[in-house]
Amino acid sequence: MNHRTPAVARKPRIGLVAGGLGAYWPQFPDLLPQLERSAARVVERMRAFDAEIVDVGFISDAQQGAEAAARLRAADCDLIVGFLTTYMTASMLVPVARRSGAPVLLINLQPTPSMDHASFDTGQWLAYCGACPLPEMANAFERVGVEFRSVSGHLEDERAWERIGRWIRAAGVRSVLNNGRHGLMGHLYPGMYDVSTDLTMVTGNLGGHMEVLEFDDLRVRVEKVSDDEVDAKLAETRDVFDLDGSVVEDDLRWAARVAVGLDGLVADFDLDSLAYYHRGLDGETHERLGAGMILGASLLTARGIPTCGEYELRTSLAMLVADRLGAGGSFTELQALDFTAGVVEMGHDGPGHLAISERKPLLRGLGVYHGKRGWGVSVEFDVRHGPVTLVGLGQGRDGSYRLVAAEGEVVGGPLLKIGNTTSRVDFGCDPGEWTDAWSASGVGHHWALATGRLLPDLRALAGLTGLDLVEVVV
Repeated sequence: MNHRTPAVARKPRIGLVAGGLGAYWPQFPDLLPQLERSAARVVERMRAFDAEIVDVGFISDAQQGAEAAARLRAADCDLIVGFLTTYMTASMLVPVARRSGAPVLLINLQPTPSMDHASFDTGQWLAYCGACPLPEMANAFERVGVEFRSVSGHLEDERAWERIGRWIRAAGVRSVLNNGRHGLMGHLYPGMYDVSTDLTMVTGNLGGHMEVLEFDDLRVRVEKVSDDEVDAKLAETRDVFDLDGSVVEDDLRWAARVAVGLDGLVADFDLDSLAYYHRGLDGETHERLGAGMILGASLLTARGIPTCGEYELRTSLAMLVADRLGAGGSFTELQALDFTAGVVEMGHDGPGHLAISERKPLLRGLGVYHGKRGWGVSVEFDVRHGPVTLVGLGQGRDGSYRLVAAEGEVVGGPLLKIGNTTSRVDFGCDPGEWTDAWSASGVGHHWALATGRLLPDLRALAGLTGLDLVEVVV
C-alpha cells in the first residue's frame, strides 16, 4: 500500500574483523588461504544486508587485534562482528570489545556442515575449529565487563545468517534511536499522566535529539503552501485512499494543505518521528491545524516517519522501532473486547500506518473527533490479517524505559465505521485475561501494532540497548 518514496533511513555501520592464531600459519601453509576465503565469503554475505560494512581485514595476533580495535573505534560502528575462523586467543579480541565503543557479535561459521573425518589432517581440522575459542571469549568478556553474544553455524547455514541478520537489524534500530531527531509539537493531552514524557530521559535511555516544536512552526509553513502543491497532494491522496461520501471537499483540501506543510516541517527539522497534540478553541487557526493533521500524519508514517497524536512521544518511538524492523507500526490503543469471538479490538482515531493496511484505506469525514476539538477527515482501516506484534515503550518509577511486546493474530470480523484504525486481534486466550496481563506490563495506553512476529528481533534490540523486554503471554 505504500506508494510514497520511503524516508531515507540511517543505515547501521557494521565493523567486521576476522582472525585466527598466527602460530598456525607456518605449520600449516594451506590453512590461512582457506580461512581468508571463508572471511571473504562472510564479507560477501554481510554486504547483502542493508548496512554499511567496515571490513578491517584478518588479524593473527594481539598486536593486530589492538590495531583493528583502533580502526573500528575511529569508524564509529553500531555493531562489530568478530569472525572466529579457527582458534584464537582472547587477547586478540578483548581490545576490540573494550575499545570500540560498540556492541560485539562473535560468529563461528565453519566451512561446511561437517568435516570429512576419514581424510582430514590437523590443518584441515583447524579450519573447523572456530567453536574452540568461543567459551574462552565468553569468559574473558564477562571478566572485563563486556556483554557477550554469538552465532554458531556454517558458512551457508541460513539459520545462522537469519540470526546474524537479526543482530544487524537491531543495530540499525539502535542507531536510528541513538542518532535520530524526534519532534514533539504542541502540548500534553490534559490528564494523560502515562503519556507525560521527560525529554531528558528519552536521550538518557535511547539517545537521540528531542526537537521541541510549536504549532506556529507548522502554521507558518501551511500559510506558504501554494494551490498547486495542494492539488498535487490531493492527487496523491486520491491515489492512496478510497474517499467515503461523508468527506467534505473543503475539509479534504484543508487536510491536504496541512499535509504539505507537515512535509516541509519534517524536512526543515530533519525529523525521524513526530508526536503532536493541540486542543485549540472556537475554530481558531491552531485548532484547525490540529484537526487537519490526520491525512498528512498518515502519509508521513507510511513513508517511514512515524507520526502520532496525543503527544505520545514514547509511542512514536515504538512505531519507529517497528518500522525500522520492516513491520510497519500503527498508533493503537484498546477499544473493546469481543468475548463472543474471543478477540481484542484495538486501534485509534487519527493517523495510521497505511503500508500495513489489509485493504485500501478509507478517508471518512467526521463532524467531531471523540474527546478532541475539531472536525475533518480521518483514516479508517484494519491492519493486514495474520501474525502481528504489539510494541510499546513503557517507563518505570525509576525513569528507566522498557520494551513491552505481545504476539497475536489479526483476524476478520465486524468493524465500526467511525473513522478509526480498528483491528481484531486474537491472542489465543480469554480477551479479559489478556487485557489484564497487558495492562499490568507498564506499557501505557498507546503502542504500535506491527505486522509479523517480532519477539526474536526485539530480544536482540533489548540485548544491544540494555532495555528490559517484557513479553506478555497468558
